[in-house]
Amino acid sequence: MSESEPRSYYGHPVIKEPVWTWEIPTYFFTGGVSGASSVLSMSAKLFGNEKLSRRALYIGAAFDAISPLLLISDLGRPERFLNMLRVFKVTSPMSVGSWVLVVSGGASSTAALLEVLDRWKPLKLAAETVAALFGPALATYTATLIADTSVPVWHEARKELPFVFGSSAAASAAAACTLLLHPKDAGPARRLAIGGVVAENAIALAMEKRLGMIAEPYHKGTSGKLAWAAKATTTAGAALLAKGGRRRRKTAVAGSALVLAGEVLLRWAVFKAGLQSARDPKYVVESQRQRVARQGTKVTTKPGDSPGSADRGA
Repeated sequence: MSESEPRSYYGHPVIKEPVWTWEIPTYFFTGGVSGASSVLSMSAKLFGNEKLSRRALYIGAAFDAISPLLLISDLGRPERFLNMLRVFKVTSPMSVGSWVLVVSGGASSTAALLEVLDRWKPLKLAAETVAALFGPALATYTATLIADTSVPVWHEARKELPFVFGSSAAASAAAACTLLLHPKDAGPARRLAIGGVVAENAIALAMEKRLGMIAEPYHKGTSGKLAWAAKATTTAGAALLAKGGRRRRKTAVAGSALVLAGEVLLRWAVFKAGLQSARDPKYVVESQRQRVARQGTKVTTKPGDSPGSADRGA
């Protein structure tokens, strides 16, 4: 075997493959929708679009109710989820994310309930504000969580993944609102859905280009098929929303449904890419080589350093 070829012990994987089940990529989607919906609801309220604000509020509360159930199902026992709330560690994405989910979900559910009951409006506004403030973190923390692992295609994309997830969450929440509203009330949501799809695909393309060979799982195997389907579906949905979604209800519904389907596929593509990346040792070895190369180029000799100190630092 040549020096340029990646090697591992008897060809075995260098790291363990994540053991997460289907609930986790589904939670990536539901958590994103609920977080972005809270922000969209508050934004619509500030601009006087009460119909959009209420619809986004209800959508966010519904997905906030689903998300903990998915996490508990993956963990196996409810007490395991509760144990994650015993301590708050700012350095742990899992700990921070668990608290963000509880606070944001509790706030949005409270606001939605008070909206239905039409009571205690000051408390409802306070709950909506809390949900909107925690919404961006809820929509993106899962990207930080997986980027904090040793899986190459996730860890090396830590700069772009939160923006991919954030754009996807915005597009998902906006598409869900557009799906359930008359076109005349869904204008801001429709435009956000289109913008989210454009931003998401552009950032993902830049991410794959920067990662180089490490991004191969997005073009091969199951994750490659899912990634292609996600791009095609979201692009087609955004095109329908842009072309006729403003005037025709059926076109808006079709476009929104395509965007939502594509965003689900995106989360599964990211999930499957991580599994493929962990399974093949060449991606782990390549990521280590790139890290060593970056560290080597960044090392400089400061005034006063003895000769050769830069080499020792590298």
